Amino acid sequence: MFDKLEDREFKIFRDIIYNESWINFTNTNRPILEIRLKERLKKLSINTLDEYHKLLLKDNNELKNLIDSVTTNLTNFFRYKAHYEALEKNVFPDLKEKKALSKKIRIWSAGCSTGEEAYSIAMVAKEIFDNSWKIEILASDISFNVLIKAKEGYYPKEKIEDIPQNYLNKYLVPIGDGYYVKDEIKSIIQFDYHNIMNEPSMSQFDIIFCRNVIIYFDAPAQQSIVNLFFDAMNEYGYFFIGHSESLFGMNTKFIFKKIGNACIYMKKEGIYREK
Repeated sequence: MFDKLEDREFKIFRDIIYNESWINFTNTNRPILEIRLKERLKKLSINTLDEYHKLLLKDNNELKNLIDSVTTNLTNFFRYKAHYEALEKNVFPDLKEKKALSKKIRIWSAGCSTGEEAYSIAMVAKEIFDNSWKIEILASDISFNVLIKAKEGYYPKEKIEDIPQNYLNKYLVPIGDGYYVKDEIKSIIQFDYHNIMNEPSMSQFDIIFCRNVIIYFDAPAQQSIVNLFFDAMNEYGYFFIGHSESLFGMNTKFIFKKIGNACIYMKKEGIYREK
């Protein structure tokens, strides 16, 4: 087992990960890559990095496992409450008026991790839209492991603390030491493996959540991702990013919008109504 990544080795694995996922490793987060590589070598009973490198070149499944291992999957229900307040009080009511004819809302939770964000969005949507509306939520991630947990929809008690009590009572069921999300919420969410470098399986989104994801990419990759989101949205769509993220200084057509305490972006402002 190697002790520390040599510069040559760091460059090899850094470039492999970047070319596959746009996740950018620098000297600052280099120790994280070292730890993840050691874990993979130990799990596979491989002794050298050269041997592991050869495996990555011929085994696409192991390449996906490596990418999976270096992703960050920190999330919570109703994380950044200002976003959900804006969703409930402004964004959903606006779309409800603009899309009154089609009665269809399409949402993308990109980098959904273990599913808390997608389920939170779905619960708010259920409170705003009645059964005559079709709500579609695509929840995607590059990690198979977190998607398995997300699809299961089971969370221990400590994970559901931030769910408003009325939502908890209405949309989750206590079982054992945790809670299951009810099928009426699960049914409007499609969990799907997706590499953010590629086009999504759906398009024409009214809302896109991609929070605390682009901070892991360098400037060119961030620009490409934001452009991809812009192209994937409907004309008057809303774009949510993390509170520590910003599009300022980026060459983008998105319009900055302050709603309450939430900083959001729109593809286009106006009083468009369906015809």
